Amino acid sequence: MSGEWAPDILGRGFEQLTLPLGADDEGEVVATLVRHLPRGLFRDRALRDVDVLYVHGWSDYFFQPGIARFWTDRGARFYALDLRKYGRSLRAGQTPGFITDLATYDEDIAAALEAMGDRRGRRLVLFGHSTGGLILSLWAARHPRAAAALVLNAPWLEFQLGAAGRAALAAAIDLGARFRPRNAIPQVDLGFYSRAQREVADPDDPLSPNARWRPDVSPPVQNGWLDAILVGHATVAKGLGIPAPICVLLSARSMPPTRWSEALTRVDTVLVVDEIARAALRLGPSVTIERIDGALHDVFLSRREARQEAYARLARWVDGIVSRG
Repeated sequence: MSGEWAPDILGRGFEQLTLPLGADDEGEVVATLVRHLPRGLFRDRALRDVDVLYVHGWSDYFFQPGIARFWTDRGARFYALDLRKYGRSLRAGQTPGFITDLATYDEDIAAALEAMGDRRGRRLVLFGHSTGGLILSLWAARHPRAAAALVLNAPWLEFQLGAAGRAALAAAIDLGARFRPRNAIPQVDLGFYSRAQREVADPDDPLSPNARWRPDVSPPVQNGWLDAILVGHATVAKGLGIPAPICVLLSARSMPPTRWSEALTRVDTVLVVDEIARAALRLGPSVTIERIDGALHDVFLSRREARQEAYARLARWVDGIVSRG
């Protein structure tokens, strides 16, 4: 570990710790662990023996204190990991989010678990959004006794073109990854997802994400990165056999963001949620799928009614599964 826990940008009650991970051809590599701990009477709540580890999605980082407080109000210790080359962990000269094998994140997760201290007698709940949900699902499959439960917020478990489209694309991307891993692949992102989040933002619970760490328009992706994602999707498609219970939260509907309309504020414009729901059933034997009407891709950034419904569904699952574990 590098240094000591220090105050975090999220303010009172949040701290961060830099986790050194060596160096690569772009220089120093680090991850950053953010923590929010239960205080006072909350320490005696039902989840007092639970540690939650949150991992964000692509072109993202952890910036939602409400998610942390959901868990600490129930007595859990909450930790969020900004992976290497994302958010708090992004260093000058680095390619945001670039990686060629999702298993490399095992190093980030191992460093986070070590920094969380003595965990004897404590249960681990993994909480992943989008790409973070894919990363944590694959990690849980490689470490089948590590997690007591998984919560997945719109996890990116299948490519947007489906299994057939993924298979057709995979050979060309694999070839590019072998010879030109850093070559950028054009993306069509008109910024409508970010606009939808602003349109439905709750004035009583304002969020101010860092535009450099979470830009309105996603940065280009590279051959090597997309190849790693497609390999992850293919692995999920074969079945992961995760023994822990899993809760998957999704919007009820998807819509391609080809032109702006108010309808984009009530749907997932990033993933095809029906494909994700089908893929989720391959994660393990105990999967609960919660479809939230009116939700965005990140269900916890949706308009107030959908967000409250997502928290209520998650609370019901936690009370029924995790609290009694």
